[in-house]
Amino acid sequence: MRVEHEEEGCRCLCATNPDISYRQDTETAATVGSTGTATMTLAFSCLTLALFLLLHSCHIPSVCGHKSALTVVENTEKRGDEEEQVKVEDDDGDFTVVQPAEQWQTLKPGQAVPTGSHVRMNLQTGQREVRLGEEQLKYWTQEHREREETLSTFNPEELKQTMKKIREDLNPDSVASKYRPLEELKRDMAQLDLLVETDVQIIRRLLDQFNSSNSTTDQKLNILQELEYLVHQVDNGQTLCLMGGLQFVLEGLNSSDIRLQESSAFVLGSALSSNPAVQVKAMESGAMQTLLTKLATGQPFQVKKKVLFAVASLLRHFPYAQQHFLTHGGLQVLSELFRADRGGVLRTRIVTILYDMISEKELISQSGLDQVLDASHKERVRQYSKVSLQGELLEKGWCSLVPQLLESTEHDYREKALRALLAMVPMCLDQYRSDSSLLVSLLYLRDQYQEMVKSEMILGEENDYFAEIVELIDALQVKIK
Repeated sequence: MRVEHEEEGCRCLCATNPDISYRQDTETAATVGSTGTATMTLAFSCLTLALFLLLHSCHIPSVCGHKSALTVVENTEKRGDEEEQVKVEDDDGDFTVVQPAEQWQTLKPGQAVPTGSHVRMNLQTGQREVRLGEEQLKYWTQEHREREETLSTFNPEELKQTMKKIREDLNPDSVASKYRPLEELKRDMAQLDLLVETDVQIIRRLLDQFNSSNSTTDQKLNILQELEYLVHQVDNGQTLCLMGGLQFVLEGLNSSDIRLQESSAFVLGSALSSNPAVQVKAMESGAMQTLLTKLATGQPFQVKKKVLFAVASLLRHFPYAQQHFLTHGGLQVLSELFRADRGGVLRTRIVTILYDMISEKELISQSGLDQVLDASHKERVRQYSKVSLQGELLEKGWCSLVPQLLESTEHDYREKALRALLAMVPMCLDQYRSDSSLLVSLLYLRDQYQEMVKSEMILGEENDYFAEIVELIDALQVKIK
């Protein structure tokens, strides 16, 4: 809003804005009071201010005939505390815009101020003064403080040191001093190559140490532990046999130290796993007789567990070893061990061995019906046909032994027993039907696992393990009926 006042050909424009106020400064009032001027009342102060403005606007000759306006300008940009003056075009011409600062500054005729500025009249000098408004001052102070904090983080000395460091890093001589010459690196790498041992060299070194008369029992145990880690690889297992290490391992089975027996059986089982060449070499070295002897004699539990692992590795996918196992009373040894075990760990391992043997022969006989077979497959079919497993299982009473594993409270033991019972149905069907305890156990287990399946469905748990056990029980019940 503009207030126009004309007097003696002089035209004055006074901008009125809610954000701009003409007021008597507190310092000026204090000065007037100190000179002994009588206290002015509110009405007298307002009248005096009005008269002064009127006289000031038209009395000065330099102002008459020219535009003297206090104009509010929108959307002007301030840059810190710099007094930047911007030309703004008005309806009657051009005028300059003063950018207020934190401190009071004098306004010259024809200058305008941005919106929100604080303008006052200095009664001592008779000049208009301007500074930042309250809102502007708040944001300006915050920006000023942030800028000062940012600038204060840069120490000139630190900048000098940083630039010096950059120049030093770019210096070729400085870079070369931090790295070793290429020829020196090559020499060091060549020396390291001499210290690198291949698996073959490690196995040879371990076997020499194991066979040394100076090696203690603890050292031999450490050697067997390292060998067990190495022979998981097929090539290393065959290397062990070529170097005569298999014989050392079999001798460890006959050691008087129980720890050496256990570790030797563990190494043997790991070397035999999925390694036909080692399986053949073990059979030629008499490993089957040694293992069956360890199972038939009174050995500690941990030794028998590792020996069963070695037996399972030797029999898996090796029909010649399976036939040799049956002809040398292997099922009889396992049945006695099954009856003696009460914990269920050895029973589970024994049942797993039987299940693997039955499944392998069944699968190979089914694939033998194909018209196109290679020579090696025909030979495997011929070898499996010599494995008289069914008669041996019936004779040694396995049809009544395997169901005893269902009495265990372990879900894994029950699952393996159910799978073995399903595989033995063709040879044990009559005994299953006449075994009332087996039928009752199946009904009880089905109800139990069915409740578990329902509980999992209520809780929203996705686990098909118990449902799979229910399916095994259903399949066994169907075959028994």
